[in-house]
Amino acid sequence: MLTIRKEKYLAIKLRKQNKSYDEINKILGISKSTLAGWLKNDPSSKKAKLFLNSKSNKKVAERIQKFVEENRKRHENRRKDIRNEAIKQFEILQKDHLFIAGTMLYWAEGDNKLGNPFRLTNTDPRMISLYIKYLIKILNISEKEIRPAIILYPDLLERECIKFWSKITGVNSSQFYKTQFIKGKHPTKRLSHGICMINCNNRPTKQKILAWIDLLSKTL
Repeated sequence: MLTIRKEKYLAIKLRKQNKSYDEINKILGISKSTLAGWLKNDPSSKKAKLFLNSKSNKKVAERIQKFVEENRKRHENRRKDIRNEAIKQFEILQKDHLFIAGTMLYWAEGDNKLGNPFRLTNTDPRMISLYIKYLIKILNISEKEIRPAIILYPDLLERECIKFWSKITGVNSSQFYKTQFIKGKHPTKRLSHGICMINCNNRPTKQKILAWIDLLSKTL
């Protein structure tokens, strides 16, 4: 049977070989709490800890990099699938007046940057009404997925403006995001009902619209 002194000597020796407490425990059968007490102030143990941490950090970094790469490939494949689907649908829908009007409207007034939210902003109720029809009839987006928001100058009454845009969009006022108020140099601005922003939390659909815009630009 090994004496405590011999066990401690062997533990220090193994620690100098950059063995972890788990590894030393398996070799010598010494509890990790005992090893911690023996080795916490030993210089070789501190070096081993730094070595093991750097080794562990390297493995973590490698796993993160692998995850990022796999995630990037999944997104690329998903975008390809969405574009291929958009191409097939474009062949069918390109003669539909609402499809052309809605796609052109988003091209002109929507947020066209892929990383930005899926939204369209305008002051003309006719355009907003047309865009809502496009979302529902062409893109099969339900009214519950449509989240309007309005931007107002201080001279406009929030309740009346929400009521107005709720009627135009057919979306319940409870689904409206918090109203934003513009504070400029002038206390009042004459916009009858403010600015309406239509938001949809559906990035794949936005990717499809952007693909349609690209296809439409090459067709016209």
